[in-house]
Amino acid sequence: MNMTLTSPQRAENIDGKAAARRLLAEVAAECRAFVDQGHHPTLAVVLVGDDPASQVYVRNKLRTAEEVGIRSLEYRFPANLSESELLATLDKLNLDPLVNGILVQLPLPRHINEQAILRAIDPLKDVDGFHPENVGGLVHGQAVLTPCTPAGCLRLLQDYCGDLSGKHAVVVGRSNIVGKPMAALLLKAHCSVTTLHSRSQDAAALAAQADILIAAVGQPEMIDASWIKPGAVVIDVGINRVTRANGSSRLVGDVDAASVSTVAAALTPVPGGVGPMTIACLMQNTLQATRLQTASAVLSHCG
Repeated sequence: MNMTLTSPQRAENIDGKAAARRLLAEVAAECRAFVDQGHHPTLAVVLVGDDPASQVYVRNKLRTAEEVGIRSLEYRFPANLSESELLATLDKLNLDPLVNGILVQLPLPRHINEQAILRAIDPLKDVDGFHPENVGGLVHGQAVLTPCTPAGCLRLLQDYCGDLSGKHAVVVGRSNIVGKPMAALLLKAHCSVTTLHSRSQDAAALAAQADILIAAVGQPEMIDASWIKPGAVVIDVGINRVTRANGSSRLVGDVDAASVSTVAAALTPVPGGVGPMTIACLMQNTLQATRLQTASAVLSHCG
């Protein structure tokens, strides 16, 4: 008896690059509309020190801003810049009516208190969405500036799944940058949400109940097929550089893609998944900041 063996079906690839291109096209169109009205959306990017990864991130952000028509201002400072000097720069940018968005590239040198710096940014110009007012507004379901990576993940999910109402979403990780705001956005989208972290008991079994799983733990390939419900949609936020036996390196996510792709319905690749959406959502936030400031200026004038 002859038997034909077939390979297991592989998860569909969720193309973050394509989704980012669509979002950036929307941003570019709205940016042109602002320029036609006499206001050029402007993003100020502040970089302290010479961290190589931060320099790459800043370069990519500035390049993308130029591509969509957002004017960018770059402020580079040496690593020994004092906290008071950085705060003074932020005060000037907060007061400048031509600056719509302010981004301070993290991490900052150890002698600078990151939370103090994030609190010093005007919430209406906080395009990273890290200011306590924006964090609180997100939890309350308000239309505030939202952290870019979770916003990008949500857009990818809605593009692929459509209405998320009633889905069980599991977020693996509880960082202030991704995990916590991701859970808040999913609740706002009417998901039932479970957050897993280092103290969770039987995490893999809990994760395997999820229709949607978001991995954001910073541990290379930690999540394998045993964590995944058959047919689940998996968003891999992690980006980790690992060294091969021959000394070369490669980028991997928090998800073991080879294993998970045999179980999940769809999976974001690393790289090329969430990363492009993060930068696209930063551009979207810059336009939202411009809208919020325009509305605030109109209300102040009327008052």
